[in-house]
Amino acid sequence: AAQKLRANNIEVVVVDTADEARDAVLDRIPEGSEVHSGKSATLEEIGVFTALHEPGRYDAIRPKLQAMDRATQGREMRKLGAVPDTIVGSVHAITHDGALVAASATGNQLAAYAGGAGRVILVVGSQKLVPDLDAAFRRIREVVFPYEDARVRATLGVGTKLEKVLVTFGEWTEGRTTVILVREPVGV
Repeated sequence: AAQKLRANNIEVVVVDTADEARDAVLDRIPEGSEVHSGKSATLEEIGVFTALHEPGRYDAIRPKLQAMDRATQGREMRKLGAVPDTIVGSVHAITHDGALVAASATGNQLAAYAGGAGRVILVVGSQKLVPDLDAAFRRIREVVFPYEDARVRATLGVGTKLEKVLVTFGEWTEGRTTVILVREPVGV
């Protein structure tokens, strides 16, 4: 998959461990720069989510969004989340031919992944490598969705839905997207 991603104009950094993945992510984000990250089991597991929100290190968008009122500031919230300088996240599958597959209930991170963010850094564990798009969609339905539904029910008291899927076959802008591929399972 790494070779195919590179052929699709996506930078790939292969690391052995979650700790190396965290360091690879943080090394790519200049201190003080604007950065956004959605909730991600992968980012939480490797310690990136916490590091991105340490006071003073980065201009983190997530705390700004949490302080805003969706009813009166919804448009500003959408814009802020869709066009950050850098977005850090994960995808739910990578196919052997190099397609990145991300699913979402709200789609809030997908605009940034697709083209809004100046830079995209995705951390992907080895368990997310699948043969093809059919296997990617099956993985989302059978592994990712049940996990996310249970997580959302536990935190918000309601279930979630699988509403949107983004498939990225390649990158137009060289250097925009980096995949940190971890040789061990991380995340869901």
